[in-house]
Amino acid sequence: MFYYLFIALQAFCLFHVYKSRNESYWYLVIFFVPIIGGLFYFFSQVINKSNLKSVGQKVTAVVDPKKKIRDLEKKLSSSDTFQNNLNLADAFLDNNNITNAIIYYEKALDGKLKNHPTTLHKMLQCYFKNGQHKKVIACASKIDLEKSFRDSICIYAISLEKCNYFEEAEVQFRKTDKRYSNYAERLELSEFLIKREKIQGAQIVLTEIVSEIENMIETNKKKHKFVYQQSSKLLNEI
Repeated sequence: MFYYLFIALQAFCLFHVYKSRNESYWYLVIFFVPIIGGLFYFFSQVINKSNLKSVGQKVTAVVDPKKKIRDLEKKLSSSDTFQNNLNLADAFLDNNNITNAIIYYEKALDGKLKNHPTTLHKMLQCYFKNGQHKKVIACASKIDLEKSFRDSICIYAISLEKCNYFEEAEVQFRKTDKRYSNYAERLELSEFLIKREKIQGAQIVLTEIVSEIENMIETNKKKHKFVYQQSSKLLNEI
């Protein structure tokens, strides 16, 4: 029994070091000084009065990641409300269980709050991950992406393209074409334009991306390295 508890403690502490971006030497302390190293890290770096409850929740999440879902399922069975369905859907989404997340987002919206924008937005993102592009479009028609959920304009545009609504897809892609931002989205726009044989338009977008990234400081260049490489490659190919 105690053996498994100490294994769980080690796993939690290593995970906490990674998530908290603490100094790398803590990995050595925890790994090479079993039990004592984990306990020392736990009490020196994790425990304090203000986050004691949060720590308990994190430990539980590591030892039994499905406990939260089971608790929320029990709560929902006792009271089938919008909020309880939403909480359970969020928990499934946090566990990357997209199919079940969709089920409970749909249940949450099956009532008076059927047009709840934040929930519709979450469901839209889940539909996209599941490749249900027609449902993405249906959700997008019920909320104002440009005003409140600009981060999903690109996936809406991709879904429009997948469903052969090419003109509207380009309209939506163009909304992401803002200088010095939205690099991944602008790369998607350029790829869309290439597929539509609008080569000159794609060249303009790609040239701007490459130029902007080349003039960044090194830290930001590294951040956008993949987009830069892909954009440069496409420019050389078209």
